Formats: sequence, structure tokens, C-alpha cells
Amino acid sequence: MKNTEFAKLVILINSAVPLGMLGYDAVRGQLGVNPIESAVHITGMLALVFLFLSLAVTPLRLLTGKNWLSNFRRMLGLYAFFYGCVHFTTYFVFQRSLSFSGVVEDTVKRSFILLGMTALILMVPLAITSTAASVKRLGAVNWKRLHRLAYVSAICGAIHYYMSVKADVRIPISFIIVLAVLLGYRLIGKRFNFARAKPVRVTSPASQATSSVGR
Repeated sequence: MKNTEFAKLVILINSAVPLGMLGYDAVRGQLGVNPIESAVHITGMLALVFLFLSLAVTPLRLLTGKNWLSNFRRMLGLYAFFYGCVHFTTYFVFQRSLSFSGVVEDTVKRSFILLGMTALILMVPLAITSTAASVKRLGAVNWKRLHRLAYVSAICGAIHYYMSVKADVRIPISFIIVLAVLLGYRLIGKRFNFARAKPVRVTSPASQATSSVGR
């Protein structure tokens, strides 16, 4: 992609649009009969959407050979963490009135809250180590191992979403199916060594001629 920085800017701005729309609807009183619950629900779903998008980058890159897609994985992952934090903050401030004991009580009594907390906590080290400096400090192998926690976080988040929905579970099930596809691709691709996108090597005409002679 010729203008990656522009594409990043577009994603950066558009990824913030849902929060702006949520705030606008909240000001206008258009979040339904239970606006706080709606805000918690929407921000949690946004966190999952961006987490899944970040997990989908590598499969899409490998399937399409578009290596420039990797440029957007970090931003999508950070937005997932951001919306996860907004989700927790909305719950903590408006549903638990800044009560830490209330949060602890909920976490102990309700398994879906525990799963949600686990999903968010697992994203903390991923967000902290999302920089290029962290990759160098940890080493590529260790960094990749650490960032596999994103899948664990996604599993916890998807189950949390499913358990928190009391009536229509079609959307949570859709998330679970998508996650199963992403996990399945990772496991099957690793087992059967699916073709991976390889960088194109630029060779000089002289070297191309030399290689042709040897055939």
C-alpha cells in the first residue's frame, strides 16, 4: 500500500466514531429505557469487534498476500483495549457507583463478570507491550507467545457476552462462530503448514541471469 500513514489515520478516526455516536445518543436521550445498560452493552461489543478485527489481520494477510495489513493490527488491538476500558469504566461508575467492593462482590458471585474482568486484564500486558521497543526487548519469539493471550482474552470476552445476554443470543453466538473460525484457521494452518505470504525479494538483473543459467 502506497500511503499506509493515510490509511492509519482513516482507521484511527473512524474507530473513534462509534464512541462519538454513543455520546451523541446519550446526550439526546436516545439510548433506550435503560441508557446505562445500553452504554455498557455497546462498549463491550465494540471491544470484542476490535479485538476480533485485530485477530483477523494475520489470517487475511496470509490468505491474500497483502502484507501491509499488518500495519493496522496494533491500532485495532489498542482500540479493543480502549473500548474494553470504557466498558469497565461505564460499569464501574454508573452501575457500581465507584464501589470497589461492589465490583469484587459482582466478580465473585457472577461468573460472566469474572470472565469479562479476565478478558480485560489479559489485554493489559498486550497493550503495554504493543510497541516496537517491546518486541526488541522481549524478543520476537517471546513477544509472539505473550500476544497469544489475545485469543484467550477473546474467548473469555465472547463467553462473557453470551452469558450476559438474557434473551436474544444470536449476536453473541455469531461472535463465537467467528472466533471459532479464527482459532480453527490458526490451529489447522499451523498443523498443516498452510502457505504463508512471503515478502517479494528484489533481485538485480545480473543475479536473475545467474540463477537462470543454473536451471
